[in-house]
Amino acid sequence: MPPSAEKLAQALELLHQLQAQGRVAIRSSEIPRTARERLAKNGFLHEVMKGWYLPTRPDEAEGESTAWFASFWAFCSSYLAERFDDEWCLSPEQSVNLLVGDKTVPRQLVVRSANGTNNIVSLPQGCTILSLRTTLPNGASSEQIDGLRVFSLASALVHCSPNYFRQNPTNARAALASFTSPSALLAELLEGGKSVVAGRLAGAFRNIGQSRIADEIVQTLRAADHDCREEDPFESPAPILFRRVEKSPYVARMQLMWQSMRIPILDRFPKSGALPTDIEAYLQQVQDVYVTDAYHSLSIEGYKVSTELIERVRTGTWNPDTKNADRHHRDALAAHGYWLAYQSVRTSLEKVLRGANAGQVADDDHGQWYRQLFTPGVTAGLLRPSDLAGYRNDQVYIRRSAHVPPSKEAVRDLMPAFFDLLQEESEAAVRVVLGHFFFVYIHPYMDGNGRTGRFLMNLMLGSGGYPWTIVPVTRRDHYVAALEKASTEQDVIPFTEFLSELVEKTIAGDPEAK
Repeated sequence: MPPSAEKLAQALELLHQLQAQGRVAIRSSEIPRTARERLAKNGFLHEVMKGWYLPTRPDEAEGESTAWFASFWAFCSSYLAERFDDEWCLSPEQSVNLLVGDKTVPRQLVVRSANGTNNIVSLPQGCTILSLRTTLPNGASSEQIDGLRVFSLASALVHCSPNYFRQNPTNARAALASFTSPSALLAELLEGGKSVVAGRLAGAFRNIGQSRIADEIVQTLRAADHDCREEDPFESPAPILFRRVEKSPYVARMQLMWQSMRIPILDRFPKSGALPTDIEAYLQQVQDVYVTDAYHSLSIEGYKVSTELIERVRTGTWNPDTKNADRHHRDALAAHGYWLAYQSVRTSLEKVLRGANAGQVADDDHGQWYRQLFTPGVTAGLLRPSDLAGYRNDQVYIRRSAHVPPSKEAVRDLMPAFFDLLQEESEAAVRVVLGHFFFVYIHPYMDGNGRTGRFLMNLMLGSGGYPWTIVPVTRRDHYVAALEKASTEQDVIPFTEFLSELVEKTIAGDPEAK
């Protein structure tokens, strides 16, 4: 081994030892300067701020955001622990966001600490940390999530600013919906006689339909001789009322997002029609566009496929076991899996066209679509059979996205609730847009979410009499940006308008839509 390679290997061993300890934020003092410079030069280490580094992969392009967004929370946890020891806590507002499952990377992370500097620290991709010099919640009013110190949910709601309820209504309502009684809140409210806050929370609970909790807060404060005047902190009525407690704040948040997103969709999407009378003709049209659909859908996901390769896979003239196997084996396997899944989706679509509930069909059949996508990889020995076992068992990140999908535990709560919403939704346009959006938002699989999301979209299009619609790879940036806007800002309008335009062009027979 050349001396330079030996020295790089030694530097990598030092980095590996730190990572084995769970370190994500690496201080410059933890790796000798020459080793640190060697790792940075070869793309294994990236300087986040002066004196602090983040492990990276050498094959990532300059300015690539994926590693940063994927590591953001772990980096901040390590950095804050190193800087403030145990004496820090995220702001009440950020605590609520995390406790209801919203791990979107914020532009500014506000941290409380007795040793805070009231200064802003710049981070990659326009992110910052603001450390405020202020008091921390006591032990009973705080907890940890994946190494992040946060307020308990009750304490966070008590200490949130009034603006939070107006600026983050979905997260605030999801948090409120998880309370079975106001006991934990009252303990915080009565300490120091927080009558104004009590009135705000009482109004917030009544806004979501929890009048019993609202009454108990007001009556308890008044019984303790405090002047408690109820005031609704939200700007509008809740899109849904929670007559019973929603056990999972993740589910409550999705239900709220679904209802708040419906109206913008109905105002912008083409009106649905009746189911086609000639089912065979509709299914034949779906089959006729297979090669084009596969090319665009696979290309969006980064596979290098040609229409010729897709056609060979479709006709069975491609054989990965021969000496003349296609050069790009991974791409050919993906094309083979897409062909199998497409036929499975077409079978599901026929059920819907014959009158079956589209949400129920999607619930019943989406696992089969997923398995078909990756069966060729299992057969070729590139994947384990256990990879087809169901929803993911690990955290997943979306390339270049500030949206962090829910934890593997949350997925188990979210997916049944998601299909319930699809089954109960009366408007096909809403099923189309939110079916696709929430599937990729939850990201239930380690891979294949985009392809499955587009299959789901087209199943829902069929349920409204719309034609099978292709998302062209030439519009990929627009498509991804619209999904990102919906995921991180809960603004579904760009995504609705994007899909609406594609559907209208397909109806009109526009060549760009094919």
